[in-house]
Amino acid sequence: MGAMLGAALLALVGCGSLEPIDRPPARSAPAAATPRVVAVAQQMVGKPYRYGGNTPRGFDCSGLVHYSYTQAGRTVPRSTGAQYSGSRTVPYAQRAPGDLLFFHIDGKPSHVGIYLGNGRFVHAPSSGKKVEYASLSNDYWSKRLVKVGRF
Repeated sequence: MGAMLGAALLALVGCGSLEPIDRPPARSAPAAATPRVVAVAQQMVGKPYRYGGNTPRGFDCSGLVHYSYTQAGRTVPRSTGAQYSGSRTVPYAQRAPGDLLFFHIDGKPSHVGIYLGNGRFVHAPSSGKKVEYASLSNDYWSKRLVKVGRF
């Protein structure tokens, strides 16, 4: 049953995919993202998931990131892959609100959320769901986290 559930989850994840990039952790200053990015993302909780969506009518994971940053006056790439490769790696212990969390879902980093602080993040999970809060203390997410990224 576990394999069937895993396969079903993988089928539902709608974010883009990319090839992993090996890059050493960067030492960086506090998060460049403004509190506005976090506030916008939190205001989108409850909005529907929509593959390719990047408006309050519906979001996919990278669309939520793109929309939240754009509303805060920041330019970031649109796709998960471009967000992954375009963001600086931040050591896990130095993560800060507004940083991006990248997850290894279907054999490669293919899902992204916005870190809120205190181990929580907001993301657009998959088809049939809505933008929601999640926790890094959840084994599903903690085992799949592959990068903390910062713009």
